[in-house]
Amino acid sequence: MLLTRGDFFWKGMLASLFLGSLTFQGWGEAWPSYRGPSQNGISAEKGWSVPPSGAPILWKAQVGIGTSSIVAYAGLVFTMGSERGSDVVRCLDAANGREQWRYEYKASLDPNLFEGGTRSTPTLAGGCLYALGHEGQLVCLDGQSGRLIWQRHLVADLGGRKPEWGYSGAPLVYGDFVIVDCGADGASTVALHRGTGAVVWRSGSDKAGYASPVVFTMDGVPTLLLFKAEALIGLDPSSGAERWRFPWKTSYNIHAATPLPLGPNHILIASGYNAGAALVSVQGGEATRVWSNKNLRSHINSPVFVAGAVFGIDGNTGGGNLVCLDPATGEKRWEEKSVKGGALVSANGKLIIVSEKGELVIAEANAAAFRPIARQFALSRRTWAQPTLSDGRLFLRDNLGSLVCLDLRSGDRWWVI
Repeated sequence: MLLTRGDFFWKGMLASLFLGSLTFQGWGEAWPSYRGPSQNGISAEKGWSVPPSGAPILWKAQVGIGTSSIVAYAGLVFTMGSERGSDVVRCLDAANGREQWRYEYKASLDPNLFEGGTRSTPTLAGGCLYALGHEGQLVCLDGQSGRLIWQRHLVADLGGRKPEWGYSGAPLVYGDFVIVDCGADGASTVALHRGTGAVVWRSGSDKAGYASPVVFTMDGVPTLLLFKAEALIGLDPSSGAERWRFPWKTSYNIHAATPLPLGPNHILIASGYNAGAALVSVQGGEATRVWSNKNLRSHINSPVFVAGAVFGIDGNTGGGNLVCLDPATGEKRWEEKSVKGGALVSANGKLIIVSEKGELVIAEANAAAFRPIARQFALSRRTWAQPTLSDGRLFLRDNLGSLVCLDLRSGDRWWVI
């Protein structure tokens, strides 16, 4: 069935998103996992703004080398970084950046054509923080104290085949499971019990990709989506049984952009190295191509779907431009060359973009034209991590570990503690 630009394409999309099994309760809009509360790069947070003079910086911190993004909840922020031969998982006070706790384990920096360090973003669920190192160290920590609850190693314990640029996908919490893209023969995808780390199920023999696993309702059922080295696959998240697959090859097997559902039966995938993007239809247990082109070649970071359009960074790191696509056809609606590389998320009908050079750009999520609202340089070195917005604070970090917290809260009731 061919897609149209009508209601089919996208009304009620949020109803199809699986929000996970977070048990936190508190104030503000949490950002508990990579790609945000709904794992699609979109936050429902409102009441934030950037003044014409630029958003004030509340605080700065050093969090170690790497491209791990930030997760946040109820006044705490968490991230990872590498320093002095170790990976460090950190918890900071969101109000002032002071370190609340840290957990370290030995790990190489592994700067393979980039700065190296940690690649994955931690995941918060049920009071625990799940963090995956690029060599395969997976730890479950108490979110309040940093105490180690359990640990596993994807290579040493599960036989995983580490990708050339290291494990990068964020752990996914689904029900009682923590799901990781392991890449082992006979255990390409592994579900562990979130409380103990015991293996619940193993599935497939695909080599691991670099994208984060996600669960969305596709074709009427919850489906685990994994962008493996040579295919997009859909699994039953309760058992690991394969439901369908869509072959997709890219140079160096780099599939790093997380799959983006566009309605209850369609998924957008995109890759760099001139591979481009494809819209995949999933119906009746079969995945087929609706369209594919080279208008969106997402090398590392993932696009967003908002206001009836797809927004993303086209091209490899260092030179990609911001583009807007028609989701029904893949046609390019506009391209903005002043935004080079980097990453973006969306909140309240706006795009929150950080360029590879550290420029923050706030723009309308507008399918007709690029309409910037505010621009300011917040960082000065190469930046690949996605922005995080939580309770009116925007968190940005560069690849060498400089983390800044910008105040986007409106009104005079806000004070730095």
